[in-house]
Amino acid sequence: MKKQFIIFFSIVLSVYGMINFYIFFRGWHALAMVPAYRPWFLTVGIVLALLYPAGRFLERVSLSRFTEVIVYIGSLWLAEMVYVFLLTAAADIGRIFMYLFAPALYLQLNTVHAIGSIALVIIVVSTGMTVYGFFNAMYPRVKQLNLSVPRKQSSARELSLVVVSDIHLGTIMGSRRLRYIIDKINSQNADIVLLAGDVFDEDIGRVIKNNLGELLRQIRSTYGLYAITGNHEYIGGVDNAVRYLTEHGVTVLRDQYIEIADNITIIGREDRSIKGWSGQRRKSIPEILNGTPVNFPTILLDHQPQHLEEAVEAGIDIQFSGHTHHGQLWPFNFITKKVYEVSWGYKKKGTTHIYVSCGAGSWGPPVRTGNRPEIIHCRLTLT
Repeated sequence: MKKQFIIFFSIVLSVYGMINFYIFFRGWHALAMVPAYRPWFLTVGIVLALLYPAGRFLERVSLSRFTEVIVYIGSLWLAEMVYVFLLTAAADIGRIFMYLFAPALYLQLNTVHAIGSIALVIIVVSTGMTVYGFFNAMYPRVKQLNLSVPRKQSSARELSLVVVSDIHLGTIMGSRRLRYIIDKINSQNADIVLLAGDVFDEDIGRVIKNNLGELLRQIRSTYGLYAITGNHEYIGGVDNAVRYLTEHGVTVLRDQYIEIADNITIIGREDRSIKGWSGQRRKSIPEILNGTPVNFPTILLDHQPQHLEEAVEAGIDIQFSGHTHHGQLWPFNFITKKVYEVSWGYKKKGTTHIYVSCGAGSWGPPVRTGNRPEIIHCRLTLT
C-alpha cells in the first residue's frame, strides 16, 4: 500500500505542477503590456503553488501556527487555481475556434490589450467564485428529511435522528467551524446523532493539539453519538482516529451493529479503504448481523455510497452515506453524478431509503461552490 500511496501522490503532484505551469505561462504572456510586473507575478505564483504541499509536509515534522497559516492560504489557492485554470483553458479553446472559424475576430482579440483584459476578467471571476465558496462553506444548513419505515417490534412511534458526514476536522476545519456544526446539531434535539465517516481530515495531530475532542463531547442526544470510519480515517491512521473518538464519548461501529433502547438497530460498516490499507476484507451486512433476527427498524451507515444493492438485498430500511461532497467545487459535481448512483440526496431503491449527504465540512480548500454543506435532521416515523 505504501508503494501505491507514493505512486498516487506522485501523479497528483505532477498534475498539480502542470496546471500551475500552464497558469504561470499564460499569465506571463498576458502581462506583455506591463512586463515589469512579470517577475513579481511569477514569484508570487510559485510561492502560492508551493504553500499547500510544503505546509502539509511541515505539519508532519512539527505543528505550529506558521504551518497552519501556510496550509490555509495554500488551500485557498487550490480553489483559485481550479477556476483560473478552467477559465483560462476555456478562453484558449475559444481562441482556437476563432482562429479556425472567425479569423477576423481572432485578430481583434489577439492584441496585447485584449489578452490583458481577458486575463483581468479571469482573475476577477475566479476570485469572486473562491470568495463566494469560502463563505458558503462556513455555514452548513440543516436539511430536513421525513421518512417512514415499518415499526416491527420497536416501542417508539417517532425518532429524531441527526446525521453528519465528512466534517474533516484538522487544520482547515478547526474549532470555530466545529462549534457552529455542534450548535446546529444540538438545536435539533436529536434522539440519536450519527457521524457517517471522515470525521477527521488526515493525521489527527492538529485535532489533538486544538483539543477538538472536547468539543465533540458537547454534542447532545438522548441515546448517544455513533460513528463509522471513512477513507480519511485510514489515510491518517485509523487506529489512532478510532481511539481518539472513543476516548471522547463517540461509539465507533466497525462492522458492528447495536440495538438502541429497544427502538432501532444501527449497523456501522467499515470503510472500503480497509482492503487497500490493511489487506483485510470488510464484512458483508449479513455477516455483521451474524444471523441475529432483526426485530427493529435498521439504519445502515456506510461511508462510500457504492453497491447500494447490498443494502436493498439485506432488507435495510435506511442507508446514510457521504464521501462524495457532490464534487464540492462546481463543475466537479457533474463528475460525481456520473461516478455514483446517488451523488447527493435521496433515492428509494426497492424498500430501502437511501440518503447521500454532501457533507458538513470541506476537503482541500475550505470552499464550496457546487452545493451548500449540510447537516441532516431525519424525522423518522415508525408505522
